Amino acid sequence: MEYIYSAMILHSAGKEINETAIANILKAAGVEADTSRIKALAASLDGVDIEEAMKTAVAAPAAAAPVAAAGGAPAEEKKEEPEEEEVTEEDAAAGLGALFG
Repeated sequence: MEYIYSAMILHSAGKEINETAIANILKAAGVEADTSRIKALAASLDGVDIEEAMKTAVAAPAAAAPVAAAGGAPAEEKKEEPEEEEVTEEDAAAGLGALFG
């Protein structure tokens, strides 16, 4: 994550996102950086409109939620509770009468 954060810091500061700049931020943060990961990140971000990618990333979860609720994921089924029969006083008294004789 710290590699991506370093690229985001560079972007928000208006600086060029390149291997040296990413390495410098990671070094300043005390991260022992892997040069192959830095190179891969810099190469993958080359030519990417980060503002557009961030807007898309933020909008994607919100857009996916209604789709999941609409049929992408099964909705919780309502559990039907058995209907309790209404017991009248006469029925209750008859039951007690049978109990006591």
